[in-house]
Amino acid sequence: MRIYHLFTTCSQNCGMTHFVYIMASRPNGAIYIGRTRNLHSRVQHHRDGRSVHTAKYKIKTLVWFETHDDFDSSLRRERAIKRWRRAWKNQLIHTANPHWQDITAHIPV
Repeated sequence: MRIYHLFTTCSQNCGMTHFVYIMASRPNGAIYIGRTRNLHSRVQHHRDGRSVHTAKYKIKTLVWFETHDDFDSSLRRERAIKRWRRAWKNQLIHTANPHWQDITAHIPV
């Protein structure tokens, strides 16, 4: 598992990577936790309003993500984070991205 903070790059074959990610409406606002193999496409999907929850709460900013080498580990991590208390989720985001800036440009290619 590799956690991506701002300004990092992918040192492994990112084409086979699974991502767990968090998007937010604003700092400490509504959030969405998900997983995907194509993070660029999934972020655009949310921004285009094609996901009911993210459209309803205007969740458009990618604030955190990490990579996993396989589907099972990404699924376990996504489910674990979804069970966390909100304060723990906020701390996870704040540790990697204190200003809750959009980090879409830092998704490895």
